Amino acid sequence: MTFTFRTVDPLKDGELLHCWVTHPKAAFWMMRDAKLEDVERAYMEIAADEHHHALLGLRDGEPVFLMEKYDPAHRELVGLYEPRPGDVGMHFLTPATDTPEHGFTKAVITAVMARLFEDPAVERVVVEPDVRNKAVHALNEAVGFVAEREIDKPEKRALLSFCTREQFRKAVTA
Repeated sequence: MTFTFRTVDPLKDGELLHCWVTHPKAAFWMMRDAKLEDVERAYMEIAADEHHHALLGLRDGEPVFLMEKYDPAHRELVGLYEPRPGDVGMHFLTPATDTPEHGFTKAVITAVMARLFEDPAVERVVVEPDVRNKAVHALNEAVGFVAEREIDKPEKRALLSFCTREQFRKAVTA
């Protein structure tokens, strides 16, 4: 599967993102009750933030997933771990579908990781999914993440995990 990326346009993409993040299967995104304006506002804040970026993953020009990258020294994980130079934080969301495609989500996380590691300054990717999100833990492990410890964030108990460039390369070429 081949994906391309483009920056989220909060107003143009707002309805699509609202549909994705409020779906019951996106419960771990914590926006179930968000109104369209809430989603647009959240992504306008990201668009204006030099330490946080939102991208849509496209297949054949159509949006098929959401990716966010952030600087964990300034967002999400401030004070919860000791960031290293070259760390980048990541979130991704594949929308709910009535016609699941085998291997799609693994292809998405692999593409997201490859995109992050295209930047030579990125040494390690950091994630902090909800401890209850077993499906994403398995996906993270499949692309080379190693869980370090559980941490308490204001909105959830999270599993702090890391993946270096080398761990990713080994995992996807194994």
